Amino acid sequence: MPKKKVKMTKKPAPKKASREFVYAVGRRRSASARVRLYKGKQASLVNNQPIADYFPGKVAEFHYTQPLKICDCLGKYYLTARVTGSGKVSQLTAVVHGLSRALDKTNPEKFHTILKKHKLLTRDSRTRERRKAGQAGRARHKKQSPKR
Repeated sequence: MPKKKVKMTKKPAPKKASREFVYAVGRRRSASARVRLYKGKQASLVNNQPIADYFPGKVAEFHYTQPLKICDCLGKYYLTARVTGSGKVSQLTAVVHGLSRALDKTNPEKFHTILKKHKLLTRDSRTRERRKAGQAGRARHKKQSPKR
């Protein structure tokens, strides 16, 4: 008996809600932040949590609002970020770096010189010093010498 040919039709893929955003990556130590900058006025999220909950305190708030205040965009943009690696302070610095890069992409003529002047576009390259072989556990510790 001959095989019947079955015609396979592809169903169209469901359309995702298209939101316009600017993507940038910020880094500090071993922290990496993937930042999406949206136009509008909503709550900013970091790892699906409100940014004020993820980075609590007035000092942290000063840091993550600094690029927006400098560019006079405080109520005009909001961000979502995915942060991995390192500790909270380095993650905060990575988010600020990513946010500054994203703002620079939105309007380079207007924002680049302002952000550069405040050193927000520069990646802080300082990282943990590696452990050297033949030493006692840490980077600069020396083995204890025997006495007598």
